[in-house]
Amino acid sequence: MRFPRCSGILLHPTCLPGPYGVGDLGEEAYRFVDWLAEAGQSYWQVLPLSPTGYGDSPYQGLSAFAGNPLLISPQKLVEMGLLTPSDVQRVPPFPADCVAFGPVMAYKMGLIDRAVACFRERGLADLRAAFDRFCREEASWLDDWALFAALKEAHDLKPWYEWEWEVASRQPEALEHWRTVLADKIERHKCRQWLFFEQWLALKRYANSRGVRIIGDIPIFVARDSADVWANPHLFDCDDRLQPTVVSGVPPDYFSKTGQLWGHPLYRWEVLAAEGYAWWIARFRMAFRQADVVRVDHFRGFYNYWEVPAGEETAVRGRWVSGPGAAFLEAVTRALGDVAIIAEDLGDFDEESRAGLDALMERFGYPGMKVLQFAFSGGPENAFLPHNYRPECVVYTGTHDNDTTLGWYQVTSTPAERDYVRRYLGRDGSDIAWDLIRLGWASVAQTAITTVQDLLSLGHEHRMNTPGTSGPPNWRWRLLPDALSLEVQVRLYELTAIYGRLPKKAEAPGP
Repeated sequence: MRFPRCSGILLHPTCLPGPYGVGDLGEEAYRFVDWLAEAGQSYWQVLPLSPTGYGDSPYQGLSAFAGNPLLISPQKLVEMGLLTPSDVQRVPPFPADCVAFGPVMAYKMGLIDRAVACFRERGLADLRAAFDRFCREEASWLDDWALFAALKEAHDLKPWYEWEWEVASRQPEALEHWRTVLADKIERHKCRQWLFFEQWLALKRYANSRGVRIIGDIPIFVARDSADVWANPHLFDCDDRLQPTVVSGVPPDYFSKTGQLWGHPLYRWEVLAAEGYAWWIARFRMAFRQADVVRVDHFRGFYNYWEVPAGEETAVRGRWVSGPGAAFLEAVTRALGDVAIIAEDLGDFDEESRAGLDALMERFGYPGMKVLQFAFSGGPENAFLPHNYRPECVVYTGTHDNDTTLGWYQVTSTPAERDYVRRYLGRDGSDIAWDLIRLGWASVAQTAITTVQDLLSLGHEHRMNTPGTSGPPNWRWRLLPDALSLEVQVRLYELTAIYGRLPKKAEAPGP
């Protein structure tokens, strides 16, 4: 499909300000939508919304379908009558500028479970009817997720492949036993999901009513320790002991002599094809319930992917394997229609793979990504320089995996890149973040996206994630209250208007 000429902002909901230690789907999320609409923006881009496991990365989710209950707003639970105002008054002194995931998780899950207990005890008819309807309509993934989550708690959060064999291999008698033993906990996890979806979909409706569309995110691979692999082992390359035989990664390149060993189990695409790609179609259907546009991380894996034998310590001894290609995307289109997908097509390519992927994206009308921080090495032929763009792309100043633009300029770029960006822009680099925002907004790219960190000209210490590393400070950054001022809003609106990216009926911000 063709994307209109417009722009937007990348900010994960956990980064929003608020009193409960982590951004959530409450008042600050609605304020952010209002700020976007008044700044003339058409998109709010988020990272995957799935529950996270070890390392707190949204790209290592415990489910491809479930939502992250950490995002549930306690204040919204008060409005529903499931918590009292006094329940949310005694908040621990969490830091305002980052998420302390461990303490925050303990505090918020306690609040949410108090709300769940209230719901179960009071049994308000309208809420009970909504919950029962949710459980019926989402049973295809919800039943497995709730059992998986309850079992994980019962096994001290160990990965499912370390559980006793009867449970790990889903023997019917063992599962039935645990469904009975864990019945209360299973319903609690279903309630958490219901509350998440009630709040997220209400926020999405509000955003859409203000002319702001949501860009969601699908990681192409799923974590081994996920409900998806546990519930569907036949869809993944595993042996008869449920051990992966091959895993994901990328080969050695300029940045890493040993490549990157990601370790996700790989798909049995022939089995998925025999089932009409039903699991993937359900996954896309869920993604398009949560978002209006979906970015697919590592989209090239649908064309070809790097397969590494399980047990390797690096990604060196791998091979390229053909992905499902057009047949898969045709099945998705038949099932869901002409959906709005952004293809994350970054990385190193040989000429044949680049051409093949480009042809696949062009056939289905999926724009790729251009990241301006990658543009200033290699000379004027660099594909990330705006004078080399075709309109069918999405330009970013940087993504969640990049340094902030100011951090890139001051810390992680080379002297040659800094010299080239100054000469390319005809600027001295003193306002580099907004220089790149202007460059992206002025480009022919149909869609231009920047990060909140770049809007605020924040430095290296404010980056969201450093690939190849885990643990703090990754994924912990938060926006301080009232940082998004009217001055920033007016400046962004003006650029958006100058370069023809305003949505229809957008009005200039101001008193």
